[in-house]
Amino acid sequence: LVDDYIPDTDILAELVNFFSIFSDLTRLRILSALAISEMCVTDLSVMLKLNQTTTSHQLRLLRDLGAVKYRRQGKIIFYSLKNELINDILLKGVEYLGY
Repeated sequence: LVDDYIPDTDILAELVNFFSIFSDLTRLRILSALAISEMCVTDLSVMLKLNQTTTSHQLRLLRDLGAVKYRRQGKIIFYSLKNELINDILLKGVEYLGY
């Protein structure tokens, strides 16, 4: 009976990739900031006290994992959460930890 409800390997592999979004402190900080406001790399870097290379690298990973989207305004690229469920998951994690 239990075997009927365990997701297949492909779904489990996607879940592993999805939860990897939350497995890095820098990515969590970026996601938390983007849950509040759309931001560009420069603003994120300054606010989080990170160099732009690190910020850009993590944003690229988050984009590849489907967590953030972007829009271009002239030469500036603005990032935001692709789906508000990302913020809900962050908040559930905080709730789970009792904060």
